[in-house]
Amino acid sequence: MKSKIFSKTFGLVAGLAMSAMTWQANAAEPLKIGYSDWPGWVAWEVAIEKKWFAKEGVDVKFEWFDYVASMDAYAAGKLDAVHMTNGDALVTGSTGAPSVMILLNDYSNGNDMVVGKAGVESIKDLKGKKVGVEVGFVAHLMLLTALDANGMSESDITLVNVPTNETPQVLASGEVDAIVAWQPSSGQALSMVPGSKAVFTSANNPGIIYDGLSVNPASLSSRKADWEKVLKVWYKTVDYINDPKTHDEAVAIMASRAGLSAEEYAPFLKGTKLLTLKEAKAAFKKGDGLDSIYGSTKVSDDFNVANKVYDAPQDIDTYFDASLTNGL
Repeated sequence: MKSKIFSKTFGLVAGLAMSAMTWQANAAEPLKIGYSDWPGWVAWEVAIEKKWFAKEGVDVKFEWFDYVASMDAYAAGKLDAVHMTNGDALVTGSTGAPSVMILLNDYSNGNDMVVGKAGVESIKDLKGKKVGVEVGFVAHLMLLTALDANGMSESDITLVNVPTNETPQVLASGEVDAIVAWQPSSGQALSMVPGSKAVFTSANNPGIIYDGLSVNPASLSSRKADWEKVLKVWYKTVDYINDPKTHDEAVAIMASRAGLSAEEYAPFLKGTKLLTLKEAKAAFKKGDGLDSIYGSTKVSDDFNVANKVYDAPQDIDTYFDASLTNGL
């Protein structure tokens, strides 16, 4: 699944955002969109298989990447748009590759977890214990919110810096008392460690992690009508996935892209809250809480600065454009 990372070392190259003139010269070419293995983005497979883009009259080319590689490709000017978390959009922008998020696909609704070993029944049970987490990454941010929600702080635990894909093995080894990870690593930890339990998930704090489609500002300016058509296809896709009559077919299509059975994939989709058009419009309204993309992103920005992912706070307002969503 998606490595939702607030990384200090993406390898993104500053200053490579392409000029408006270049984008206009490429206006006749397909919109190149990077996506990776996260249910809110794998959902596009339904639209691709159904050929809904052609029906809407927009030419697109979806390119499949590992998550970090997709952002590298975007920063290098090889993509018109890329799917990122709201926090990672800030990171790419801080390196000199600006973007504008025009679509809110989803928010994590349980796929990100704090998993404790046998005997750990709650976050409060972690006081004085060791927790394995990739420090400075989004799992670290979720851990801090879990601690705060339980009247605790980072000083109440001992952090052990562990790459997210290694967290299941580290929990199984007994080196730590709990780990923080997202699917599939969180699920693997639960399967590998007898008696382990998810004591906090992103469903406990909905909106801490939003996932969206971020577009190069010049592409958005020169091909706004095409991007509006892309959004129309998205909400047709969401409706198809949510419709009980077509839900199972949609899950099977998504599972095939991820190389899993529909039965294996279904829980991942359940841990992802796909936003309907009405819900996305509400999330695009400015506010301080996590129900607003602006409030959520302020939390991410504060976290990134505090953990020296980048030095100066970002101008959050420049990273979002709700006009296409609100126009539907």
